[in-house]
Amino acid sequence: QVQLVESGGGLVQPGGSLRLSCTTSGFTLDYFAVGWFRRVPGKEREGIAYLRTNDGSTYYEDSVKGRFTISRDKTKNTVYLQMISLTPEDTDDYYCATADTFFQDITRYTSPRVFDTWGRGTQVFVAS
Repeated sequence: QVQLVESGGGLVQPGGSLRLSCTTSGFTLDYFAVGWFRRVPGKEREGIAYLRTNDGSTYYEDSVKGRFTISRDKTKNTVYLQMISLTPEDTDDYYCATADTFFQDITRYTSPRVFDTWGRGTQVFVAS
């Protein structure tokens, strides 16, 4: 029942920073985790970062550790992905998603298959 809309994508130079937003609407109380993914052509969406809503726990894939930060503002119904030290390899379409299933092990959210609702994506292009 939740709806997601990503924003904040665009063109940024290598080494630059960008903050993506994912605004949620509708019935949002039934999801237990939110994640950021990016499209990998020929494969399923690649996970980036995850946040479990009950305790705010986060988990990051190795490729973005130390560079990306996921956070959530409950008041604004918005999830953010702060990205720094961007490289051309970060160029992709970025998606946020919510999962309706609770897992004690946050690493279970590394699989896109456990997410139920997806936004339409926002494009990030890193180039000079």
